[in-house]
Amino acid sequence: MNVTRRGLALGSAAVGLASPALAQSDPIRIGWLAAMTGPSSAPAIGFNRGVVYAAEAINAAGGIKGRRVEIITRDTQGDPTKAVNATQEMISQLRVHAIWGPTNSGESLATSAIIARGRMPNIHPCVVDSLIDPRRYPTAFRIAPSNTQWDDAVRGYCMNILHKRKVAVVGDTTGYGVSALNASVAAFRRDGAEVVYQANIDATQPDMTPDMLRARNAGAEAIVIWSVSTGMIARMLNTRATMGWDVPFVGHPALASGEIATLVEKPANWEKVYAIGYKSCSYDAAGQLPARNQELLGRLAGKVNLQDTLLWWVACGIDAVELVAKAVDATGSSTSEAIVGNWNSLTNYPGYFGTYTYTATERNGYPTSEVVMSAANTARNGTFALAPGYG
Repeated sequence: MNVTRRGLALGSAAVGLASPALAQSDPIRIGWLAAMTGPSSAPAIGFNRGVVYAAEAINAAGGIKGRRVEIITRDTQGDPTKAVNATQEMISQLRVHAIWGPTNSGESLATSAIIARGRMPNIHPCVVDSLIDPRRYPTAFRIAPSNTQWDDAVRGYCMNILHKRKVAVVGDTTGYGVSALNASVAAFRRDGAEVVYQANIDATQPDMTPDMLRARNAGAEAIVIWSVSTGMIARMLNTRATMGWDVPFVGHPALASGEIATLVEKPANWEKVYAIGYKSCSYDAAGQLPARNQELLGRLAGKVNLQDTLLWWVACGIDAVELVAKAVDATGSSTSEAIVGNWNSLTNYPGYFGTYTYTATERNGYPTSEVVMSAANTARNGTFALAPGYG
């Protein structure tokens, strides 16, 4: 029988699982390429909490057809070379059944071809559009929105809600930062906005004053950020305050990371900051999430720390593990063909992070309608209020 979604995520004792005596005994091995340390570690730390929670819940319920889920984690430190080495190890030595990650697009750009050659099922949250291509990467699936979807949300908020048409676009110097900045600049210009300043900044740069001064002198009405580096973002916010410049920041979800609260010099420095968010993790005027995730919050209480991370990172980690587990349960097999075939048949799969639909020709499974903007400093258990102007 199929394991229900609730049974996978929550370890319900009522779920009936196949007898271990009739099932393979080897574990379902999921390789987890996680940038747990380094300047881009905040997302992976959150994802990892979801991964661990999901695997423990599945195993506590008896596994999948008697098989335990085993998470094999390698800390890539956000380094593409380390990600490549870990990927090769997982495919040739550890013989994992699927790979979750990397979580940084710069790393994924380096590993995608290797994963494709190894015919390894791969699910990742990396947003660079070119990372999903059924012809070049036939076993790769995206669990998060693409950068185009993120970019559309950011640009639409700047131009249509904030009514800002002169923007400064800033990225870090990673592969992701460079590609995201270039795509954002092109889209703003295409839609008639003026990009008055653009820069790729080293995330370790200690003084953001020169770049912020150039942006202000160029007439920027909004600062658009494409970086996962919370340290870099906080330094820019502190510099904005020092300059006395009341310019809004709009962009990457990392703008709302709990780490920023500990890095800004005062809480007021985090005002007028709007980060990409999601309907699944946005609360209404009554402080309530959609019913499915409101229930999840209750189940995570006391088990998963949400004070310094984002619920969507945790939920995405849960969904990634469950998608692998569901494929094995539904097909009775952990082969690449079985897992990829199952994912290709999913329609409106109800994940905690999003509602996923995949086919053999469409591997971008996250619905654009579920991407919104959040008020970055309204965090409550890793969730956020919608940014001003919606509704």
